Amino acid sequence: MKMDVWAFFIAAAVSALFTPLAIKTAPLVGAMDIPKDGRRMHDHPIPRFGGIAIFIGLLAAVLLRVPKSRQLTGVLIGAACIVMLGIADDIKGLRPKVKLAGQLVCAAIPCFFSVRITGISNFLQAGRNPGAMIEFPLWLQVLLTIVWIVGITNTVNLIDGLDGLAAGISAIACFSVAYTAYLTGRSETSALALAISGAAFGFLLFNFYPAKIFMGDAGSMLLGFMLATCSLISDTPTKRTALTAAIIPALILAVPVFDTLFAILRRALNHKPIMQADKGHIHHRIMAMGFGQRRTVMALYCISAIAGVAGILWTNHYVLCAGILTAVALMLMIIFLGVGEIVKGAQGFVRSTYLRPGEKLGEDEHLVEDSGTYGPEEADRDDEDETEESR
Repeated sequence: MKMDVWAFFIAAAVSALFTPLAIKTAPLVGAMDIPKDGRRMHDHPIPRFGGIAIFIGLLAAVLLRVPKSRQLTGVLIGAACIVMLGIADDIKGLRPKVKLAGQLVCAAIPCFFSVRITGISNFLQAGRNPGAMIEFPLWLQVLLTIVWIVGITNTVNLIDGLDGLAAGISAIACFSVAYTAYLTGRSETSALALAISGAAFGFLLFNFYPAKIFMGDAGSMLLGFMLATCSLISDTPTKRTALTAAIIPALILAVPVFDTLFAILRRALNHKPIMQADKGHIHHRIMAMGFGQRRTVMALYCISAIAGVAGILWTNHYVLCAGILTAVALMLMIIFLGVGEIVKGAQGFVRSTYLRPGEKLGEDEHLVEDSGTYGPEEADRDDEDETEESR
């Protein structure tokens, strides 16, 4: 069996072809991201209609290159529904509870097409019967599957905070999932993951800093939904999807998974709603250290690549090596979070001690120049200088 790289290239080409059309269509339908609060990293309206281009690229590659099955049909129906939900949110804006309810419905659709976590490997009989499994009752299969799909969908959605971040991490993660599926002889899963990776990569050409378009909730939820479901597809009806099979994508998605868990913990400790947005994500912490958007995104790409290699090694039963790489990735994220928190605390101390009432740190040009600090604004200007030089 060979990896179907054509699925990647077809999805990338179609996605890249339709993204400029999405840029022109966004203002006509009202799908524009207008900066209204301090969380935004851009200072002018930018189209957020890229999800439709990603979906069209993915759909083209799936129809042309991915073997058809009942499970794939269920995944595509769910994907189409999650895209429509995201488009509605991008244009009109949906309340968090309404969006969550929609995600639950979309996540339930693949379950009716046998895309489910059916059980867990029986480790007690691993030596005598390597394929032994403990099968879950149907209600538990559906519950675990819905929680898994909704969780990963929102994980990718939460990491979409910088130009090119969610698209790049998703492309890296899907390529890693494709290779692990190839190693285990799951051709359909491998081709589907390559198609997702290609669609994200084609869009990334227009989404990397400085972004010409955002993917919006339609794109981020689609990528998360597809990442969660493609790992649950088995190539034959006789195969069963074990709960341990979900470990590989979770390991590969270490950056968004860790960031999401940290965000939930942070908001719970601060007695804030879990769904309330803030600037405490890992990319915000790295930006607070003086990195520009491009450097921050590249740093997180590297951590994602390390996690992807760890997932591949785990598939090949190099558990120790996979554990070491996972520990390295987690350590890097903890360091970034810790240093970012220290820098944030130092800025708070300076703000309360030295600034005049109403004066903001880093926004007064004379203050930044006189103090000699090097903040995200200066790093972004350096990124822009590098872009001009490359041109």
